[in-house]
Amino acid sequence: MDDQRTRIGRVGVWHAAIGRLSGEATRKAVAEIEEFGYGTLWFGEGSTTKEALSNAAILLCSSRRITVATGIANIWARDATAMASGAATLAEAFPGRFVLGIGVSHAPLVQSRGHDYRRPVAAMAGYLDAMDQARYDAKAPTHPAPLLLAALRPKMLGLARDRADGAHPYFVPVEHTARAREVLGDEPVLAPEQAVVLERDPGAARAYAREHMAPYLALPNYANNLRTFGFDDDDLADGGSDRLVDAIVAWGDEDAIRDRVQAHLDAGADHVAIQPLAPGGRLPLEHLRELAPALLSL
Repeated sequence: MDDQRTRIGRVGVWHAAIGRLSGEATRKAVAEIEEFGYGTLWFGEGSTTKEALSNAAILLCSSRRITVATGIANIWARDATAMASGAATLAEAFPGRFVLGIGVSHAPLVQSRGHDYRRPVAAMAGYLDAMDQARYDAKAPTHPAPLLLAALRPKMLGLARDRADGAHPYFVPVEHTARAREVLGDEPVLAPEQAVVLERDPGAARAYAREHMAPYLALPNYANNLRTFGFDDDDLADGGSDRLVDAIVAWGDEDAIRDRVQAHLDAGADHVAIQPLAPGGRLPLEHLRELAPALLSL
């Protein structure tokens, strides 16, 4: 497990734009992020974005050292055999450089695919059973891809503890990191995402944050999880109260963002994946460049 922690590094980058950029822009972005020194590049998979495993292959082929992680690959987008064989294919071709993060997604998105979302924890457990049973007759990887689960609530965190190598929580406050570590125990990897805005003006920073947060607050998984940390309907309305915005999105100068990342590490995270926000959802590589000296010394 310590080898896995070393490979992913203490600080990485998460960004949804990696699932939407052209091939040329993707190759340039991963090369720059690797040059900045970040340990891992995470990207999501939506119903209208790039397919996760093929996108991971593009990123791995376009870089030399950085770890590439799905955050997450949707279990409803491919069966368990395809997920297991795809992960093994990438792990064998790029030893030590691929992490497979998988998740159950959200009810509206799953139902739009024609699936039943009523029992997500049971669905994940069954999917993991099927992955364990999947045959793979090609050359096996010398370093199997670490498996992390998108996990917010205790039952899914328990599954991440018992059946995977750890958890990759998304859209969570620092308090969630502390609670997740309690559930996981010492050994599993804990790698939360942290949205950041490199902007000192409170009004501008919170405006960028609310543009990012509003779609997530409409999803029951995230909203219900935040309620367990004392946020109510007023906090969840209109893109989030100032209190909620400040808990979910770290904003300010380099020192303020470093302090938030350090808070996650102090709360038990092994790795923090920062997601830099900018108007229109673009990937602000210049912000990652500015933040690198402050964050990569943690």
